[in-house]
Amino acid sequence: MKPKKIPLRKCLGCNEMKAKKELIRVVKNQEGEIKVDLTGKAHGRGAYICLDKECFLKAKKTKALNRAFQCNVDDSVYENLIQEIDVSER
Repeated sequence: MKPKKIPLRKCLGCNEMKAKKELIRVVKNQEGEIKVDLTGKAHGRGAYICLDKECFLKAKKTKALNRAFQCNVDDSVYENLIQEIDVSER
């Protein structure tokens, strides 16, 4: 039997390829709303960030989400993202 393929995604903060389950997905849907997607199954364009504060801070400093979605990302999205990272680190 063949081993199951693990999907890999690139973190916007550290630019490392990691397993999809190790990352948090941020999604922009067709209406232009940007939100944190904990299920990883929401429709729309996705971007991934590690469950690490350093990666988050680096992505925020370089405005990586703005480049990924080609629009200005609201500060509330960053606040929701840092809350999810804090919860997952516990």
